[in-house]
Amino acid sequence: MGRLGLGGHFGGLAAQLDGVFGADGVFAHDRLRFVDFVDDVEELLEEVARQEGGDKEAADGFEEYVLRHCSG
Repeated sequence: MGRLGLGGHFGGLAAQLDGVFGADGVFAHDRLRFVDFVDDVEELLEEVARQEGGDKEAADGFEEYVLRHCSG
């Protein structure tokens, strides 16, 4: 993201996601529901879109897309 000039937007992302994934990189379902995680990521994407002067609506389908494709 830094090479794209977007590193500033994601500086706090690691702190927000701390504890969501285990040391093995697997999502920690016992710490946070996956649907809540996906909702939080969609909100982060909307915020980046606002900061970049884009349309936050572009990120609106993210949550539905991920949940549809991950539910098998």
